[in-house]
Amino acid sequence: MLHQISPAVLLRSVATLALCLALLVAGSAAQEEPFPHIALMSIDGAIGPATTDYFTRATEEAQARGAQLILVHIDTPGGLDAASRDIIQHILSSPIPVAIYVYPSGARAASAGTYILYASQIAAMAPATTLGAATPVQIGGPPGTPTPGGKPGETEKQQEKEKERDSDKDSEGDKGEKPLAGTAMERKVINDSVAFIRGLAQRHGRNADWAEKAVREAATLTAPEALEMHVIDIVAKNDQDLLQQIAGRTVLLDAGEETISPEVAELPIENYEPDWRNELLALITNPQVAYILLLIGIYGLIFEGYSPGAFVPGIVGVICLLLAFYALQVLPVNYAGLALIIVGALLIVAELFMPSFGALGIGGVIALVIGSVMLIDTDVPGMQVSRKLIGAIAGVSGLFLLTFLMAVRRSLRTPRVPVDQALVGRTAVVSDVLPSEILVHLDGEIWRAKSEDTLKPGQQVRVIAQHGLLLTVEAG
Repeated sequence: MLHQISPAVLLRSVATLALCLALLVAGSAAQEEPFPHIALMSIDGAIGPATTDYFTRATEEAQARGAQLILVHIDTPGGLDAASRDIIQHILSSPIPVAIYVYPSGARAASAGTYILYASQIAAMAPATTLGAATPVQIGGPPGTPTPGGKPGETEKQQEKEKERDSDKDSEGDKGEKPLAGTAMERKVINDSVAFIRGLAQRHGRNADWAEKAVREAATLTAPEALEMHVIDIVAKNDQDLLQQIAGRTVLLDAGEETISPEVAELPIENYEPDWRNELLALITNPQVAYILLLIGIYGLIFEGYSPGAFVPGIVGVICLLLAFYALQVLPVNYAGLALIIVGALLIVAELFMPSFGALGIGGVIALVIGSVMLIDTDVPGMQVSRKLIGAIAGVSGLFLLTFLMAVRRSLRTPRVPVDQALVGRTAVVSDVLPSEILVHLDGEIWRAKSEDTLKPGQQVRVIAQHGLLLTVEAG
């Protein structure tokens, strides 16, 4: 009991607890005290919102902990334009040098990765790696569509024939000015990307002409070729080789030129891995996961509306829908596709409650498939909803719809029975035997019954007649 503890003992206990807390805080502060080190990060896969969040948070933490250099291993097929530009802006404004290193061997810095490599203070590649193909993919599209710089409606073969005709005209002396090729939007996107990457190249004294070629012609280079053409600064076998080569180099930061310490190779390397927040963001912003969460959320709310009080479908639906909307607001979403998915799901469910012999359901499946294909408005690798997943969802929906229609068809072939005779022939269980009546349990309901037989609770009986709400039963 508290009143049995002496004040002196209580005071000593409080003092001991305070001392422990003070030592714990001091230990934490000592661990977080800045110290010189190399901050190692990794960008692997398609660049999206989760990548930007990870890079931004990790670099800020590294700066606070006293990092002298940020070393980033990169292996990417490209990514979203907005996410890539956020990373580039963070690199350009960084108060400490950022080294982008295409690593390990076999890795690539394609599309958005090329822009990030050009933006870095130190651009390096491992042997057997590649970079380039920086043409904005939005103006590419599926086979048969115009290639960058082509005219609308022309395929690649048609454009080659057009080029041959143009060269023939030139050889015949036709020196007249030709109209600019491509649509206005295509030229706008290309020219904007060219200006952006040339500006990054000129900032760090790299090959701006090849950078433009990478955008206009999707050109690529291997590591030795990139070094020879002054696209990158270093070809290194591993991290230690890279650190030894950059020791003493002068780089351009936002605040001015800075010389990297000659002892940089001797600094410890601290690995900054994504935390749980980055992992969660990467998971829900995956287009496949966002698509599944969206469908679960829609169906959950619909079924909760048709069966109020179930709670589980509604709770799961709300959580999944909120997570899906969060993911979709950071992804390039086509809202017409989103609307088609919602309408398709509503039509499929409507078929269950207002049978239209397949008209609503089939229309719903078609709307669901078309909306799913249109949902993510980008051709960036890794940032699209898988066609296999869409096919699986459409197949399951179609199978569910077919099963329901077959059940409706069987019910239509079943002989019609008057409502007041629907229970005749059914089996029930005696619930209670009272002096005035018998209570039987049938299909989850309690019915009043009468019988000429002597019955007892728990006994099975068969319904032989129905008179309104009164059943006539006999021992089964």
